[in-house]
Amino acid sequence: MGIAERRERERELQQKMRRKQILDAAKRLFYEKGFSATTIEDIAQEAELSSAAIYLYFKNKDDLYASLNLQLLEYLSQRLDGLYREEGLSSEEKLETLKELLYDVFDFDPLILINLFHLQASDGLKNLSQERTKQLNKLAARCLRSLAKIFEQGIAEGRFVEYNPIALGDIIWIVFTGAVLWEESKRMMNPRKDYLKQTLGLAIDIFSRGIKAA
Repeated sequence: MGIAERRERERELQQKMRRKQILDAAKRLFYEKGFSATTIEDIAQEAELSSAAIYLYFKNKDDLYASLNLQLLEYLSQRLDGLYREEGLSSEEKLETLKELLYDVFDFDPLILINLFHLQASDGLKNLSQERTKQLNKLAARCLRSLAKIFEQGIAEGRFVEYNPIALGDIIWIVFTGAVLWEESKRMMNPRKDYLKQTLGLAIDIFSRGIKAA
């Protein structure tokens, strides 16, 4: 390896470490203070960097937060990909397993998931860099394709009614988003109300009965 190549690798490693340093600091503050109350200056101070250094890696606070969302979407994508490729389960069994899988994704990082759903429904997406938007769209498309594959399998097996598999995947995502946001709004008013797992499971059960072939 030449000197120039070694220096380039060292520079790339340093950039990755600095990026992780910023993300870790931002995540701590988002948990402690909330997204709205946290500023770029706060993150810079927590990461022991200048505000200018933050902007070398992220366009703005929304862009930074979206990068945390990417980590969660990557986890969801991997889980869904593994589920649809599972050869030992029928399509109906996969749909049953999906209930626990989605709750596990929520439990993996509730705050990031909830704010991801809020970001989807707000103007925040317009504030992201082109690269970040592309990454989010790519991962979201992978998640949807994996869901669609489960329904394609069920249709091919004659277990599900022949609906558009992509549309069925969209409905599952709508159910997941709606259940998380609705149950979270109730929990904020009364922390003892923690019914997401039951609500999500019931919604997917009702959905499953609706698409089963006669």
